[in-house]
Amino acid sequence: MIAVPPPTPPVVLAPGPRQASFGAISGRVGRRAVRVVVRVDGRVRGTRKPRGRHFSFHVRLPARDVSIRVTAVDARGRGASTTIRPVLGLPAAAAPRYVRSTRDGKLMHLIGRLVRAYPGTSAVYVEDLRSGHGAAFNARARFSAGSTLKLAIAVGVLRLLQGPPRPGSSVAQLMDEMILYSDNAAANQLADMCGGGYALDEMLRALGLYDTELDGSYIVGPRWKKVPPIPIGITSQPSLEPGKYTSAFDLARLIRDVELAAAGKGMLAKRFPSFTTGAARYLLYLLAHVQDPGKLSRYLPKSARLAHKAGWHTTIRHDNGLIFWSGGSFVATVMTYRPSGVGTDSDVLAGRVAWLALRRFARLTRHG
Repeated sequence: MIAVPPPTPPVVLAPGPRQASFGAISGRVGRRAVRVVVRVDGRVRGTRKPRGRHFSFHVRLPARDVSIRVTAVDARGRGASTTIRPVLGLPAAAAPRYVRSTRDGKLMHLIGRLVRAYPGTSAVYVEDLRSGHGAAFNARARFSAGSTLKLAIAVGVLRLLQGPPRPGSSVAQLMDEMILYSDNAAANQLADMCGGGYALDEMLRALGLYDTELDGSYIVGPRWKKVPPIPIGITSQPSLEPGKYTSAFDLARLIRDVELAAAGKGMLAKRFPSFTTGAARYLLYLLAHVQDPGKLSRYLPKSARLAHKAGWHTTIRHDNGLIFWSGGSFVATVMTYRPSGVGTDSDVLAGRVAWLALRRFARLTRHG
């Protein structure tokens, strides 16, 4: 009797370890597999026949880090498994999609009252990523950037690598130090690795971000031919200190580009194909594990998940992030400046903006 070998473990193409997932799971199986089973934290979430040697599932994932186990089963009932962990589960309703931005008059009024009460210069940009409704205040004003532009450095590094860094590698360690703990020395090493400030500025210009500079002289880009639906003018301009600068609009655009690239969409994916979907999902995972609470997350419910990068020094305090909740997601950017020094009132402003936006967007979702 000829012994029939057992099935080979499946190759899971998406998601990878330390990546975010909106529930899509895909990969390949060997020719002996007749059934594929997906388990999330030990519970069966899906089972089906492969299509040829490929499989694709869409399952509901809890909003936390999970372990995904994919098992290939042969005709004799024998299985071989591959486990991917950790994976950050995000709501299926928040899966990246294109939307047209639209001025939301009520939210504009609510945000305006908040920022006018802040005792300093501030800027805000918020946009619902399902409906496109949003609001902005002073969103093109340039502020000293602080650590917010470590997000741009991370994008540059992942473009160079053409995917996530190898687990345990020196680059993976530097990425953790720069994004999770905002380490400046790690940021400097990674910036040098991808060509320095000038090369990163060129990347940002290619993405249409003209109010941001990491290094060198500012490159003037083309003017808008028409006013975007969400008003992004300048109400007041803070005094710029030497060094990196950016605007609320540019920061919101950059993190939104990363989110769209997780589905192979948007300007970042189009202009720079070397920034892969896996790289985008990896960066979303890191941003969702940043050790810097109390700003945009200040008043959010525990069920919401924030992926963000903040920045601060004595006169500025900013936060830029994506908020994922059961009904979808939105981008929120809040920047503050006060020459005499910033404090917790900056964090309170960011928290109130995010809470107001979530309440408004949840209402829009309920009423279609």
